[in-house]
Amino acid sequence: MKPGGPLGRSTTRVDGPLKVSGRAPYTADHRIHKTDEERPFYAWIVEAKVGKGRIVHLDVEAAAAAEGVVRVISHRDAPPQKAYGQPEDADRFSASHALLVDREVRYHGQPVAIVVATTLEAARGAAPLVDVRYETEDGRFVAKGDESEELLVEPDELDGGQEPDVCRGDFDEAMRASDVKVDAIYTTPGQISGAMEPHATLATWDGDTLTVRTSIQIVASAVTALANTFQLDEGKVRVLSPYIGGGFGSKLGIHSDAVLASIATLVLKHPVLLVQTRRNVFSNGPHRSNAHQRLRLGAKSDGTLLAVGHESVMPMAKGYEFAEPVAAGARATYRCDALRTVHRVVKVDMPPIDSMRAPGEAIGSLALEGAMDELAVGLGMDPLALRLKNLAEVEPQSGKPFASYDLRRCLEEGAAKFGWSERPAPKQQEGRWWKGWGMASCTRVNMLMEAEARIRLDAEGKATAELDMTDIGTGTYTILTQIVAEELGLPMRDVTVVLGDSNLPKTAGSGGSFGSASAGGALKDACRVMGERLREIAETHGDSALRDQAGDLRVEGGRVHRGGASMSFADVVGLTGGSLETLGHIAPGEDQEKFAQYAYGAHFVELAVDGSSGEVRLKRALGAFSFGRVLNPLTARSQLIGAMTYGIGGALTEGLELDPRYGAFMNRDFAEYHLAVNRDIPPLEVLMLGEPDEKCGKLGSKGIGELGLCGIGGAIANAVFHATGVRVRDFPITPDRVLAGLPPLG
Repeated sequence: MKPGGPLGRSTTRVDGPLKVSGRAPYTADHRIHKTDEERPFYAWIVEAKVGKGRIVHLDVEAAAAAEGVVRVISHRDAPPQKAYGQPEDADRFSASHALLVDREVRYHGQPVAIVVATTLEAARGAAPLVDVRYETEDGRFVAKGDESEELLVEPDELDGGQEPDVCRGDFDEAMRASDVKVDAIYTTPGQISGAMEPHATLATWDGDTLTVRTSIQIVASAVTALANTFQLDEGKVRVLSPYIGGGFGSKLGIHSDAVLASIATLVLKHPVLLVQTRRNVFSNGPHRSNAHQRLRLGAKSDGTLLAVGHESVMPMAKGYEFAEPVAAGARATYRCDALRTVHRVVKVDMPPIDSMRAPGEAIGSLALEGAMDELAVGLGMDPLALRLKNLAEVEPQSGKPFASYDLRRCLEEGAAKFGWSERPAPKQQEGRWWKGWGMASCTRVNMLMEAEARIRLDAEGKATAELDMTDIGTGTYTILTQIVAEELGLPMRDVTVVLGDSNLPKTAGSGGSFGSASAGGALKDACRVMGERLREIAETHGDSALRDQAGDLRVEGGRVHRGGASMSFADVVGLTGGSLETLGHIAPGEDQEKFAQYAYGAHFVELAVDGSSGEVRLKRALGAFSFGRVLNPLTARSQLIGAMTYGIGGALTEGLELDPRYGAFMNRDFAEYHLAVNRDIPPLEVLMLGEPDEKCGKLGSKGIGELGLCGIGGAIANAVFHATGVRVRDFPITPDRVLAGLPPLG
């Protein structure tokens, strides 16, 4: 970082005034019509009421005749589409997402029709009038972990390109040689992302180009998916997503709203807005599936780990290839003589199962860190000391050196700040309350993705950054503004960042915690090229005031300097008679191949358990994190406490309730799907310990948005055990599960 520059400073969000004043255009806020006749129509989804089968009767006449209804669209009149999941070489984000193409029902809640009307009320009111009857088939909706071998499928690869199985050393022999062993089953339920803004799309078709304003995290793949779905050239599809009200992975790719709104506008030649209801999102957006995890650990009596085994069984939605890398943490966190990590899936007739914040480590850490606590208890060893004793020197799964390894510092400094050395004895009780402390490590893989960015300097010397990157509420607009201001020496007020338009240079979008390093790295490169261009013009142009000056040219403070003279950016740009434009690029390189790259953290919690009800109340929580260069401490802290909150909900309250007979979620709203709320969250303390890691990219930063989520659930479960002696292995840790193991109050 440049001394005194904006990068690394706590900077409030540049888009904050727009958002708090209601002027930031989220999908449903766009006003593209100039007259009432051009006002968009509203679409409402008619969902299938069976889990698997086919439509045998469809009568839309009553709905079509209702006041305000423009059209009811079904498989009878939807435009031609490429088969779902095609072409074969496309990934899940870019393949066809065809809907309303035939009578088949693949999952409960699948759209079987849409009602399009002049008002939202009219569309909603007419939807129940669509008469649909089905012929049902037996479907498979769950994976329990005890399926027969023929149902278990080895996925081609895991999310992020990881291998399904990574085994090293003789695991069985290492377990036999162990003095203390753990062999435990942990289960986690399905979860929903629950972003504040539901999935929404406003689609228009002008006879040549399909323009889709939608809430999407990755713009480029959305273009490809829509082009594939409707068999259009990609140049005939434009996707716009300037503001997104949260995503958490659920908006990485397009979903029903984008396809259905596009179908409607292609049929009606009129703009159509479709905003999924909260209940829609549970079936017409993706979800994290339930997981069955077996953890086996073996250690010598002195605490030296000999064996780490982590095996999982999870569902995979038929036709939608995604498998969660549940054992990612086991492959990266602790040294051991033998490692066995295995992933299997069972194909099910369910809505898309896809990435949800920190796929793999979020739920895998619940099991791994719980099992480590069980091992510490078996050894009679402090759980912090056990972890410190077994920190990895190289990446356990590959033997690669780490780009940087800071888990020890996170554990030690986090423990010191929390006061871990003062941890009370287990099963301390005050009245009806049991008191407990718990801790856990966390690791999260760090990724760098290919990206491009463009910088423009105008006649006034002000900069505009352009890239198709998205901001899902993480502070992307602010971070990118800081980068340009830092690199060109401009005040932040002279920098404008334009995002979320597929006509702009391509990035990998927001996801996987790679957004800032990838898009920001490309933007930094564009600024570098701009600096070179400015120096070139100042040195060679015939009218340049610096041409005949002595000394090296340098770009500082929004000016080009040489010797004792300087020219403003505006003066240099003026020599060209217009504006300047440069492109920047970044891609994974040799450092990504040679070094294992992770961000690290450690969680410490204190809680109380009500002995009469089983309720768990967190008292305080601290997370210590290392994630390379801290680009903006204010937005970074926001990301970390948000992730910690996310993990608290996953540990204590959240879970999809599936009716295994019909493949239907029973708690499809926030009354019954229990997100953590203010009362559930204690004061959260964050320590940011990162130092720049130049092997991770041009900015020296690592991903942060998912890191704080990993591990905190394990720390909570361990604290519940410390308080009560009750080991809950089936999440979430609801009062009934705690109470079942507690002795009666005396």
